[in-house]
Amino acid sequence: MDGRLDAVVFTGGIGENAAMVRELSLGKLGVLGFEVDHERNLAARFGKSGFINKEGTRPAVVIPTNEELVIAQDASRLTA
Repeated sequence: MDGRLDAVVFTGGIGENAAMVRELSLGKLGVLGFEVDHERNLAARFGKSGFINKEGTRPAVVIPTNEELVIAQDASRLTA
């Protein structure tokens, strides 16, 4: 690690589905080299992952999660 921000990952309910939140967040990070691609940002929702940054800018990616499944698996493991 060289002390710089390499990428931004959006996940969880809001990170996965709130295109406006992602766009506003990346807008504040423009000084660090992040720039959102509006069309890619809108396409990355409802379980669809993908890079949402403009070509040639720092990576920003949406990664869906299944938090409920992980909680259920952990609960099952801990109570077994």
